[in-house]
Amino acid sequence: MAELFLQHTKNTHLARLSLKHHIIKYFRYVDNILLIFDSYHTDIQFILRDFNTLHPNLKFKAQIEKEKAINFLDTSIQKTPNNLRTSIYRKPTFTDTIIPYTSNHPKQHKYAAVKFLYDRLNAYSLQEQEYKQEHIVIQNILHNN
Repeated sequence: MAELFLQHTKNTHLARLSLKHHIIKYFRYVDNILLIFDSYHTDIQFILRDFNTLHPNLKFKAQIEKEKAINFLDTSIQKTPNNLRTSIYRKPTFTDTIIPYTSNHPKQHKYAAVKFLYDRLNAYSLQEQEYKQEHIVIQNILHNN
């Protein structure tokens, strides 16, 4: 029901808010939203104010980019002079725990955890050094589990 409600809210209000605030791109995963907007024409505080008036049960908070970078889900997005660069982001509370090899979980679950790590590594357009570093992190995770 929550997903239907959020989709309805987006379909009802996003076109108007996009025009008003020069929103270039809108990404949402569950209750996380990433907006790309033209900061020459609007301000995040104005966008936030309008989003928070959409429905009394919705309360939005803003995380603003710092040092030309922002984290969204497991992605870190950095502005460069010519484009955007992505890398894998882990919260400060990250632990390298996945399903231990010796656990009694089905093998498919263990393999899926490993497959996820490698799929993510190969899905992101990482620079060569970041790719190598992430590969080392994955190897450490597998070794520790």
